[in-house]
Amino acid sequence: MKLNYSIFLLFLLGSISALSQNSMDINALFNTEKHTIEITQNIQYQNKSNTPLDTIYLNDWSHSYSSKTTPLAERFADEFKTTFHFAANQDRGYTVVTSLKQANQDLFFERLKKQPDVIKVALDKPLAPNASYNLTLNYIVQIPNNKFTRYGVTNTGDYNLRFWYITPAVFDGKWHYYSNKDLEDLFVEPANINLTVTYPNNFTPISELDLVENNTIDSQTSTNFQGNNRINTKLSLVKTNDYNTVETDFFSIQSNIDNEDLDPTKVALISDKVAQFITSNLGDYPHKKVLLTWIDYKKDPIYGLNLLPDFIRPFEDTFQYELKLLKTTLKVYLENTLLINPREEQWLLDGIQIYYLRKYVEDFYPNQKILGKLSKVWGVKAFHAADLNFNDQYPFLYMHMARTNIDQPIGMAKDSLLKFNKNISNKYKAAIGLDYLNDFVGDSIVDKTLSSFVKQTKLKRTTPQDFQALITSKTNKDLNWFFEDYVKTNKKIDFKIKNVKKTEDSITISIKNLRNNSMPVSLFTLENDSITSKQWVNGFTGTKKITIANKDVDQLALNYDYTIPEFNQRNNYSKLNGFFLTNKPLQFRVFKDIEDPNYNQVFFMPEFAYNFYDGLSPGIKLYNKTLLSKRFLYNLSPKYGFKSKQVVGSASLIYNARPEDSDNYRTKYGLSGNYYNYAPNLTYTSFTPFIDFNFRDHKNLRDNKRKFLSFRYININREIDPTGEFETEGEPKYSVFNTKFGIIDNNLKEHASLITDLQLAKNFGKISATLEFRNLNERNKQFNVRVFSGLFLYNDSYQDSDFFSFALDRPTDYLFDYNYLGRSEETGVLSQQLIIADGGFKSKLKHPFANQWMTTVNTSATLWRYIMMYGDAGVIKNQSFSPEFVYDSGIRLNLVEDYFELYFPIYSNLGWEIGQPNYDEKIRFIVTLSPKTLLGLFTRRWY
Repeated sequence: MKLNYSIFLLFLLGSISALSQNSMDINALFNTEKHTIEITQNIQYQNKSNTPLDTIYLNDWSHSYSSKTTPLAERFADEFKTTFHFAANQDRGYTVVTSLKQANQDLFFERLKKQPDVIKVALDKPLAPNASYNLTLNYIVQIPNNKFTRYGVTNTGDYNLRFWYITPAVFDGKWHYYSNKDLEDLFVEPANINLTVTYPNNFTPISELDLVENNTIDSQTSTNFQGNNRINTKLSLVKTNDYNTVETDFFSIQSNIDNEDLDPTKVALISDKVAQFITSNLGDYPHKKVLLTWIDYKKDPIYGLNLLPDFIRPFEDTFQYELKLLKTTLKVYLENTLLINPREEQWLLDGIQIYYLRKYVEDFYPNQKILGKLSKVWGVKAFHAADLNFNDQYPFLYMHMARTNIDQPIGMAKDSLLKFNKNISNKYKAAIGLDYLNDFVGDSIVDKTLSSFVKQTKLKRTTPQDFQALITSKTNKDLNWFFEDYVKTNKKIDFKIKNVKKTEDSITISIKNLRNNSMPVSLFTLENDSITSKQWVNGFTGTKKITIANKDVDQLALNYDYTIPEFNQRNNYSKLNGFFLTNKPLQFRVFKDIEDPNYNQVFFMPEFAYNFYDGLSPGIKLYNKTLLSKRFLYNLSPKYGFKSKQVVGSASLIYNARPEDSDNYRTKYGLSGNYYNYAPNLTYTSFTPFIDFNFRDHKNLRDNKRKFLSFRYININREIDPTGEFETEGEPKYSVFNTKFGIIDNNLKEHASLITDLQLAKNFGKISATLEFRNLNERNKQFNVRVFSGLFLYNDSYQDSDFFSFALDRPTDYLFDYNYLGRSEETGVLSQQLIIADGGFKSKLKHPFANQWMTTVNTSATLWRYIMMYGDAGVIKNQSFSPEFVYDSGIRLNLVEDYFELYFPIYSNLGWEIGQPNYDEKIRFIVTLSPKTLLGLFTRRWY
């Protein structure tokens, strides 16, 4: 009898637990002609807090595509993604909620004003702690095109969906609801899901839930899927099923990730190997199947592997597929088991994923190089990059952001991170930080704790603080430096050996912490380049002295194994004779390379330039800039002009100071010089010392607003034509002090800038301001306005020429700032090159210069797509005549904004230009040939 009672009690408790489990019943009817889903849904959700609730929130991320002003649309605009803004309205998605009821009673609900993909619901009565609410919803989802986020309807009519139905927001004493920003970070609690999908017979549904049954009636099929304790429920509806299922000894893997055309046997072996590795380290997967989609991999690829075409990929197909499968499976496994807040606490999930990715390579491919098979190719193997192991890429890519002073704390909210930090740098820093911590604590304690943490917290709400408490309980060492400095800040790590004192039996080393943190550092002793000892020095600030035995040591090194992601590794060595390794050997390398701290590297590479007077000018560039940013840079670039038959070129010396925790993120000190031809067989020499201050909001690096303040002193010496055939305007030799201040705020939809300019020289002084505004409205029409106003403070040069005057349409460029192809040309196609500066006019009017003052307005507006109407108007004042009103207008072909444009004048002070003779000579063009400038079109999305 007692046994029966115990069984009954256990059954009762299990029933109560089941009743309190969150659950959702979803019936989804697909209309594949209209790309809509008609959904009837029941939500049962428990209030697990101690607070009664009269209002709840629901996530409706399908509605994040509904307009150009949602947080998702604003995110696209900030990252200069044009696809969404220029899409047709029918390609965007939205949700129409037709009813929302509790116990058959309609409830009041509304969308949040600034977060329309979050629904606020007023319950009919307060929900007590541990009680559950039941909601019944009817709504229609218009499926977006997949070109925005890869989720949605494809061009072939297939459907790949994620976050497609309404889910309850998490409440644990405070609400955790967030808008969709294409970050893959919807925060939900596990629920038992019963999903029925109805669709045309020619489709096949793919789900990570368990298939229960299919029912076909006429041309429609209904498929029922179920799953307990589910977090994510991706769904694909495809006409051609390209998914393959591999039954491993641990869980099934259903995937349509490109398998590099490996035969099924190899795919099966690799899948089992990956599943075994994950299970042995992270424990059993709580579900039967892992669903891996090509979208999962595309959104989180193995960077480097994804950039090269197949015919030059340097890695074996098995290695490539193995890592692709491993990284994607790790991510899906953790997303479906580790219940953390992915918007606020993502660093831990990312860190675990990359930590085990690195561990896998260490275990199975310890000799794999970062360049793969290319590391053995003649020429390539001379590069230091060829010496690096595959796992060396992770600290390198983090250090790329640290060196440029735009790294961010790994503990920062995901939507506050730059794209490069979110996708690459912070994930890698989190993983190498865990490795750093593991090495410091010793005995593989962190490695074991990570494994037990995932196993113990599987499908339970957890936080990084829980991990901190668990790891802290395993050691007596102080670990606050990791969670307070490494995770919560972007403080750099940099140590140096300051001093060494040696006695007969001991060595005293003074180690200086160059940064404001308390992170530990490893100290190595070496003899004949072999490690003889290693010890950890606990964190400290300032300088710390360490005494060790003078035995089996001829060299000291900090961080010799590069476990610590250190900012500068060139100051970590000291020989016991007391001399530091400052005089490193000189090393020459063809093309830019990864920095080798053991050498002073000089790089050289071929370089080409072109202007009309020198012609094609090939040459060689000698420089010290590595793939990671350095503070001191030099560049010597001699060239030979085939047309001028002269040696020309440029040179520069630059020192970059990068203050931390300051809006002044970079101060650049430098000297630059140029020697080229500015007219037929006439050279010019420029020499310019300068200081540039650059500013951005260091607390919000996603803010596109930039400010700059620059000072420079330009010295120009132009050669005079001894034959007198070409007359040199103005003085051939002059110097100008120039200071500029600018504010630029730029994104896809709006651009605003203000630049002020002051120039002081012996014979003139002038001041000007340029205000520019660009707007792309909701109807995809662009409007531009630019206002320029310039005034001479004094001018003693106007009687000789207009060389220093304000120009209405073509500045003389006496400071040699602009990239003119033929700066002195007055006729021919090169004279039609347009630089938008000074007056910004396009027509060549009767009075093209102003030697007193000038004010102009340049406008343009979209007519259709990239065809725009432009109009310019202004007033110019010269010493020789009264103020004159000037204007022009025409058609602008805005092919690539600021990079390639054509201007066709129509009407101006000259009359109807379009009907005048030689009209082809009036057409103006903007062209940018600089690779660095063009590259900025793409890199701005990442930084």
